[in-house]
Amino acid sequence: MKTRYFKIVSLVFVAIFCLSIIIPMTQIFRLDDGILASFDDVAQINESRRFGSFINAQIENNEKIVGGQKSRQDEIVFKLFGFLPIRRVGIVLTGEDEYYVGGVPLGLSLVSDGAIVVSNESGCTLREGDIITSINGHQVESLDDVPQLLEERAEESEVEFLRKNKKLKTIVKTTRDEQSGDLKMGLWAKDDISGIGTLTFVNKNSRRYGALGHPIVEGSGGNVVPISGGKVFDCSLIGVTKGKKNVPGELRCVFLQTKPKGTIENNYKFGINGVLTDMSGLVDENLTAKLGGRLGVKLGAAKIVSSISGIREEYDIEIIKANVQKSASDKSMVFRVKDKRLLGLTGGIVQGMSGSPIMQDGKIIGAVTHVFLNDPTKGYGVYSDFML
Repeated sequence: MKTRYFKIVSLVFVAIFCLSIIIPMTQIFRLDDGILASFDDVAQINESRRFGSFINAQIENNEKIVGGQKSRQDEIVFKLFGFLPIRRVGIVLTGEDEYYVGGVPLGLSLVSDGAIVVSNESGCTLREGDIITSINGHQVESLDDVPQLLEERAEESEVEFLRKNKKLKTIVKTTRDEQSGDLKMGLWAKDDISGIGTLTFVNKNSRRYGALGHPIVEGSGGNVVPISGGKVFDCSLIGVTKGKKNVPGELRCVFLQTKPKGTIENNYKFGINGVLTDMSGLVDENLTAKLGGRLGVKLGAAKIVSSISGIREEYDIEIIKANVQKSASDKSMVFRVKDKRLLGLTGGIVQGMSGSPIMQDGKIIGAVTHVFLNDPTKGYGVYSDFML
């Protein structure tokens, strides 16, 4: 009886021991190259035993030869029992760059790389929100290109377009406008889009910025809008609609497209970026921080920075989940708003706050991206690594 009891206890012990190694290892193998990390982050991993008691990490610098030239590659090496390497992950070591902390709303004006369908009066398969990218094999860069491209085929044209970010093709019949003489497809379209978002960070030296944390999407079609350029402007907050369960709130802002503050170069999975040419009113030159990588993010207390009250302030949140992601996502973290001031102003997270910096241990570790529709006190955030 005692022998059987001993065997059962031994098997349970072995199973627990194996799981304590296997589960952290699965997390490590979900990490991808390009992580933003520092020596402090690695020390914290080891001290907190983030990947279990039997795995530690260290930074190594290796030289690799690419195209006949030597290049330095910084890596985090994860070791089992302190000596057995199980995974190497390429990292970007955080340098001495300082970043201005954002938190202010921006007016955004983008020029789409293509024509966005507003309405369809022709009965063809195109519908509101589709983005026409080419006609008869030629790229559509703006609405001005359309009449000339339609002339290549008099009665019908081959149209390529995006719908829910998928590339599709269709044939559209055309008719000649009696007044202008131009061929028409029977569609109303636009090639510009505007909105608001929040500035996350600005590199103190290069003035390159990151904002929004998620892509600008054409609402009805669900397409990430391809752009050929754009500009950012001062934005004035005129009111707040508080969020409620299943009713998202929003910031009400206005901006004039008269004096641009900078350029928009990219609209991508993790927001927009570009260069600020005029930082007045957008940054506090006395408020700077370094960027923190995802490995340094901890569960627990953090802050978001926002100008929701009319001035830039920090508000208390609690990070309740920090994902170890195999692929990059703009839903990296889950947090809960704890600050009674913010809850009183907004009810939690509202539309327009996307891009608000998330701070922890004095570093910018990410940005607000989405709100939980069924609970506006909870939101998602994206890691700074991905925005950078």
